[in-house]
Amino acid sequence: MAKLYFRYGAMNSGKSTSLMQVAYNYEERNQKVIVIKSVIDTKGNEYLVSRIGLKRKVDILLNNEDEIFSKGEQFKKDNIACILVDEAQFLNPDQVFDLYKISKIYDIPVICYGLRSDFRTIGFPGSIRLLELADELEELITICRCGKRAKLNARKVNGEFVSEGEQVSIDEVGDVTYESLCGKCYLEKVNNKSVN
Repeated sequence: MAKLYFRYGAMNSGKSTSLMQVAYNYEERNQKVIVIKSVIDTKGNEYLVSRIGLKRKVDILLNNEDEIFSKGEQFKKDNIACILVDEAQFLNPDQVFDLYKISKIYDIPVICYGLRSDFRTIGFPGSIRLLELADELEELITICRCGKRAKLNARKVNGEFVSEGEQVSIDEVGDVTYESLCGKCYLEKVNNKSVN
């Protein structure tokens, strides 16, 4: 039976790059994949883009109200070997459950890549559901400015760390950027609390 995977990590941990590498590996062996991302991620529009310059067209741009389970039968008929989802934190909980059902009923592995939590350390609804349902979890690693493992995402607006705002604000759109930080650096930079 196929599995639902959630590969999560802080910003700049190589999630989109890893997804594109997995897609390439399947296609190199003449196996078909479906690449999905949410329309909420406007960076790249209908393309996945990675910070190292890789780019790939998406097969399905998913709206928040879209149902995905009904596509499972067609995926099976089309001999889809794997479903790959980028920015999975933007899925709604029902879409995550749809992907879980596709993995079990149609025996197609689903690999989701995304953030676990936002810049305030609060889980995204899609990520929370993935943490509840995924058969396998894998943390992708990136490094904080201090050299330790970065697990949190800090938002900057006009170069200044912020701790308030809407949950979703796309990286490099307008004056918003993100930095991956370890817990200690996050508290020092975002919450302005010295940690000894």
